[in-house]
Amino acid sequence: QPQIILLKEGTDTSQGKAQLLSNINAVTAVGDVVRTTLGPRGMDKLIHDDKGSVTISNDGATIMKLLDIVHPAAKILVDIAKSQDSEVGDGTTTVVLLAAEFLKEAKPFVEDGVHSQNLIRSYRTASTLAIEKVKELAVSIEGKSVEEKKGLLAKCAATTLSSKLIGGEKEFFATMVVDAVMAIGDDDRLNLIGIKKVPGGNMRDSFLVDGVAFKKTFSYAGFEQQPKKFLNPKILLLNIELELKSEKENAEIRLSDPSQYQSIVDAEWNIIYDKLDKCVESGAKVVLSRLAIGDLATQYFADRDIFCAGRVAEEDLNRVAAAAGGTVQTSVNNIIPEVLGTCEIFEEKQVGGERFNIFSGCPSGRTATIVLRGGADQFIEEAERSLHDAIMIVRRAVKNSTVVPGGGAIDMEVSKYLRQHSRTIAGKSQLFINSYAKALEVIPRQLCDNAGFDATDVLNKLRQKHAMQSGEGASYGVDINTGGIADSYANFVWEPAVVKINAINAATEAACLILSVDETVKNPKSESAQGDAAAGAMGRGRGGGRGRGMRRR
Repeated sequence: QPQIILLKEGTDTSQGKAQLLSNINAVTAVGDVVRTTLGPRGMDKLIHDDKGSVTISNDGATIMKLLDIVHPAAKILVDIAKSQDSEVGDGTTTVVLLAAEFLKEAKPFVEDGVHSQNLIRSYRTASTLAIEKVKELAVSIEGKSVEEKKGLLAKCAATTLSSKLIGGEKEFFATMVVDAVMAIGDDDRLNLIGIKKVPGGNMRDSFLVDGVAFKKTFSYAGFEQQPKKFLNPKILLLNIELELKSEKENAEIRLSDPSQYQSIVDAEWNIIYDKLDKCVESGAKVVLSRLAIGDLATQYFADRDIFCAGRVAEEDLNRVAAAAGGTVQTSVNNIIPEVLGTCEIFEEKQVGGERFNIFSGCPSGRTATIVLRGGADQFIEEAERSLHDAIMIVRRAVKNSTVVPGGGAIDMEVSKYLRQHSRTIAGKSQLFINSYAKALEVIPRQLCDNAGFDATDVLNKLRQKHAMQSGEGASYGVDINTGGIADSYANFVWEPAVVKINAINAATEAACLILSVDETVKNPKSESAQGDAAAGAMGRGRGGGRGRGMRRR
């Protein structure tokens, strides 16, 4: 029988049980990388990329993005970490860990010859049950007064921040984050909360501006004479350059008389003076533009006690527009009062080595800016990522106002529930659901391991607490400070229920996806793609006789 050649020469196929096990091993390896970053005592990873920039991070999604993972199955984990990051903001490490652990628990079954579809079916069932249980255990924070609610939200933010680098100052930052989120109200566009980084000082010097702050832009001479503080100024936002520039570069003008030349020059000057006059007449005291404001304009405004800043970053300009209630103009003609914004105080002040323009007390108040200080650049970067997580969490908690106890409490409770449930099922899936339940315990176990406690000991205490019939042990989790167990709910270790639900969902999906793959076909072309491209380029060089146009495939 001649051998049938089905795929291209050099195609690599691997299939069957061996393939599945190799995928599971790859995923476990990825899980082990982020495993130690979980929880308040988690370690940070220092990632050095090919460009030589160094990132220190504790955020699961950031680490997963920066690890250049090439294994096709392990890439799925990167995707779920990203989706968790964009959907909920926190719990990225949890997702990766859970997915890896589910697969690890499934491995012995696969080795024993269980068909992976059976596993998938049981895992799906288990995840549905788990999510229902989480919803059942969640506590609503609706209907409380604003002060109480702020306190509750700050607790959620503090829980998120406790596992980050800035965990030492979590109360300080948690209140700041809650204030920022409350400031933007129902409008939850994230870009309305600006985070500006200024190296120097310590973390405690960070502050929240109720409004907009941005770095002083590049400015021309004449800037010094402008007033640096206004009360209730009108703000004009432009998207044009106020510079003296010769009109239409390639225009050709025939002059019969040299004196006519002067009139052309005058016309150019008149055009810009006309623009500036209109800005002044509008009554604005602060003029911001996305494009350059030249030296002439700067001087002109300074003489008339007007503050101006050119080349303002677009997002900052939009944020000022949202806060001060103005609209960005593309022309200076017809500036009506409606398009001007206003704020209570505008001032420029020194922050560290930089000067900042700060607009505070804005009428529509729909924006806030956090100015972060800190010693090293990497540190500030990481602080920014941590705050981003906290901001997302608080937003989620405001929207879906239910919280669950953290510290591995909810995981233990769900695990207990699934164990009990699995006993009522006849058949093999009893074993599978049991293994799913066991996998959920990875969170409290890892919390203990990272803090250096005896995980077995703590887990046994937790199991005993959660097994109580009265149900009072439901909110007991790992107590990081003492190495024992404690009521997470009473200790204010809370997280929004959305985080957990999403994490369980995404991790189960990923695990099922990987379990359902039994063959990988790798095209040989992808490896020699570089060589191929080079050959193509040479071919194009030689085959240039065919004239321009499409190269025939």
